[in-house]
Amino acid sequence: MPKYTYDHIHLRTKKPDEMAEYFEKMFDARVIKSVQSDGFERMDLDIDGLMVFIAAVPEDEDMAGSPRDPHLGLDHFGFRVDNLEETVAELKRRGADMAREPRTIRPGVHVAFVRAPDDVRIELLQRD
Repeated sequence: MPKYTYDHIHLRTKKPDEMAEYFEKMFDARVIKSVQSDGFERMDLDIDGLMVFIAAVPEDEDMAGSPRDPHLGLDHFGFRVDNLEETVAELKRRGADMAREPRTIRPGVHVAFVRAPDDVRIELLQRD
């Protein structure tokens, strides 16, 4: 039976530098710049071992058909945190746009959502 392990998340944006700066500011990501095998610049993020790759989309690309709520495909990704209220307060201090304020979804499970650039949604999850 195959074994599957995590490798990376891949985001697409028209402004890779701004996306990387956002994750660096909000989540203390380490930005790694390199050149892909096709010669194009690539930007990766290391968020405490979680790898996020950022791919550029041409500025003139028509994004009119981009998905909005509800949509199929990747809805969000999540970060587990020790203290949701403190985390949200710190992210707000850094300028984060909260898509959903903290709430308890069932006993012992608390969530909030951050809206990152290009409508990337990030769940913050505290499990008691």
